[in-house]
Amino acid sequence: MRYAGELASLLTAFCWSTNSVLFSLAGQRVGSPTVNITRLAWALLAMVLLHVLVLGSPFPVGAEPWRFGWLGISGLIGFALGDAVLFEAFVRLGPRLAMLIMTLWPVFATVLAWAFLGERLSAGRLAAMGAALGGIAWVVADKASKADGVSRKHLAGGVLLALGGAVGQATGFLFSRFGLEGGFHPISANLVRVSAGILALGLWMALRRELVPNFAKLKDRKAALMIAIGAAAGPVTGVVLSLYAQTRAPQGVAATLMSLSPVILLPVSAWLYQEKITWRAVGGTALTLAGVAGLFLAA
Repeated sequence: MRYAGELASLLTAFCWSTNSVLFSLAGQRVGSPTVNITRLAWALLAMVLLHVLVLGSPFPVGAEPWRFGWLGISGLIGFALGDAVLFEAFVRLGPRLAMLIMTLWPVFATVLAWAFLGERLSAGRLAAMGAALGGIAWVVADKASKADGVSRKHLAGGVLLALGGAVGQATGFLFSRFGLEGGFHPISANLVRVSAGILALGLWMALRRELVPNFAKLKDRKAALMIAIGAAAGPVTGVVLSLYAQTRAPQGVAATLMSLSPVILLPVSAWLYQEKITWRAVGGTALTLAGVAGLFLAA
């Protein structure tokens, strides 16, 4: 099918949009820690089943120890730490602004690759990064102009949390590159990352005696259903579609289309959250996505 990769990329963006809205709503009901640990449990189950169907085994036990190390660190940073602060940002900012800030993760990944891997930063990539950052600043300034003192502090905290999520995603991506070296299967890699994430987060909650209380909150069946559907849409379907898209479409095009979630969320936020979407918000979103697209295409 012609444009199958591009279509998969666009569907990935819809999956991430669905995922962010459902996790935001569930987080408002039961708290972001419950959302994070529960969706990782659902994602782990789904990834094990997917690994059996595609590769014939429940886990890549034959992988080299060093590979487990890199992918484990990636899962710890990306899923346990990065997503923990991102989900709290969903609750504070709503999915639209949180996901828009999350689109900055390629910018942070580029800076990390320059700092630690010696990758070159061309003038085109620097300009693209500037555009992406400028777009975010424009949208945040528009939001802040309508807030009072207390709301601005709440907004600032949410922005910092979302930036933390973007840095976590970028750092996790960097470590996963090391673990994927030599043609390691992406499904196996994602299973190792999810396993490390839920192990680290579960241990942390158990030590703080928060694990059972967090799962007890799933008596809220509506929240539990939202988390289950969100996990199926994001960490499972979204990941599979993104992997397929990367094999069927040019990387820059695929990455750009996958970054369209903030655009998709503009009408959703206006309808679901009764947000007034201004032209500054639309313009800032467009500028950010143009910068992200330029960053990928310049690469």
